[in-house]
Amino acid sequence: MIRGKFITFEGGEGAGKTTQAELLAEALEKAGIETLQTREPGGTFGAEAIRDLVLTGTSDRWSGMTELLLMYAARIDHVEKLIKPALDRGVWVISDRFADSSLAYQGHARGLGADRVKAVHEAVMGGFEPDITILFDMDPVLAQKRVETRGENLTRFDAEDLNFHKALRDAFRQIAAENPDRIHTVDADGTRGNVQNRILFALTKQFPELAGKVGA
Repeated sequence: MIRGKFITFEGGEGAGKTTQAELLAEALEKAGIETLQTREPGGTFGAEAIRDLVLTGTSDRWSGMTELLLMYAARIDHVEKLIKPALDRGVWVISDRFADSSLAYQGHARGLGADRVKAVHEAVMGGFEPDITILFDMDPVLAQKRVETRGENLTRFDAEDLNFHKALRDAFRQIAAENPDRIHTVDADGTRGNVQNRILFALTKQFPELAGKVGA
C-alpha cells in the first residue's frame, strides 16, 4: 500500500487554519483520497488531556521549557497512535499545527532558542517530518481582531500581547525561509475561497498527481 501524505498547517493565532483544514479535507475526500483531520496539541485521548493543561490558565502558568516538554509528550502520543498508523494505511493526514509551532512559540517567542527545541525534536521524533507544510501568514493585528470576534474563550497564547504575536510571525517566516522545499507560505488575509485556492495551488505544486482533482 502506498503511504499517505502528512500535511501540516502552521501560523499564528486567528489565521484561519482550522477552517481551511476542514475545507482541504473535503476537497481531498471529493478527489477520492481518504483523509484524516487532526490537531496539535491533541488528536488522541492522552494528547487532548495535555492540550487542556497547555492552553488553559494564566499566561505564566508554565515556563517555556515546561510548555515544550508538554507539547512533545502530546506529540509523540499523537504520532505513534494516530498519525503514523493512518499514513501506513495510505490515509492523507492534515494536522492543524505540528513541530514548527514548537520552534516558533517556545524556541523563539518564549526565548528557549532554536537549538534546544531542535535537540528535543530530534530526540523524540527521530527524523519524522511532514511531507508539506502550509504557513498561514497574516498581520498579527488583523489576526488578533479575528480572535476577539470568534466569541470563544481565549487560550493562554491568544491572551499574549501584540509583541508576542509579532515575534511569532517573524519566527514562522524565518522557519519557512530555512525550509523552502517543505514549507509553502500563503497569504491568509482574504476570503475563505481565495485562501483555499492558494493552498490548493501549493499542494498541486508539491504533489502533481493532484492536478485537476482538487480544483486548483
